[in-house]
Amino acid sequence: MKAAHLPDRAVVQVSGPDAATFLDGLATSAIADLQPGAARYAGLLSPQGKILFDFLCVRLEDETPAFALDVPLLNADALAKRLGFYKLRAKVEIARREDAAVIAFFGGAPPAGLDAIVFADPRLSGLGVRAIVPAADIEAAIAESGAEKVGPEVYHAQRIGLGVPEGARDFLYGETFPHEALMDQLGGVDFAKGCYVGQEVVSRMQHRGTARTRIVKVTTVPPAPEAGAAIEAGGIRIGTMGSRREDEDASPEGLALLRLDRYADAVAKGTPVLAGGREMTATAPAFASFAVAARPE
Repeated sequence: MKAAHLPDRAVVQVSGPDAATFLDGLATSAIADLQPGAARYAGLLSPQGKILFDFLCVRLEDETPAFALDVPLLNADALAKRLGFYKLRAKVEIARREDAAVIAFFGGAPPAGLDAIVFADPRLSGLGVRAIVPAADIEAAIAESGAEKVGPEVYHAQRIGLGVPEGARDFLYGETFPHEALMDQLGGVDFAKGCYVGQEVVSRMQHRGTARTRIVKVTTVPPAPEAGAAIEAGGIRIGTMGSRREDEDASPEGLALLRLDRYADAVAKGTPVLAGGREMTATAPAFASFAVAARPE
């Protein structure tokens, strides 16, 4: 088991008698039926159906309904502010937990008996479990778990190897639909729940199958292209590179936001696809229900 403190994650807490229904009415996933200790991946969307925020939501074991949102640090304050905007008369309290930190445990049996908020990452079992601990107790929590302490880059190498995207690294907030960021593939959208902001657009994409752009795994000739590098076929841009594995022993793998139809056309015609000027091949993550065109052997 490995343990990595994720300094780019933060915690927003939502509590109060109306907390469950409040979050359920806003989030892309069903929150109201979460049991204490269970978590779901979810997002808040714009009216146009694009991702403004995404987070892991865990229900706390508390008599008063309370939820901890494990969110990217870069937009934690903005998320707390947005939730406050929607609060109106709901009986909820929204707090940015400056005193909390997030640790990812992965690559082995989950820690037992850890004095923390511990929950399985709801996106994919290979991502392991998360722990929300007091910021002052990070080192003690890792030592108590018996896990091998590693840097966040090791966790991200694991994430990238599994094909799981992360906001701001692999897609832009405010510009990306949930299907493009694989939220529909990773349990981040409940297509049977009631209304939420942006639902009509997301439902239409689901039922019409109109998601032509997806985040996929890519391999290139070394060195791996930088994040943001253009992916081109025949001089036409068909995608953008996201995060890449940075450990020296790893193969040159990364994630990319790619137009699948244009990539398929290039493969069919034998046109080289270049990422940052380097030839690349795309594949779908193992968990994906969609296909990516395969190059002939």
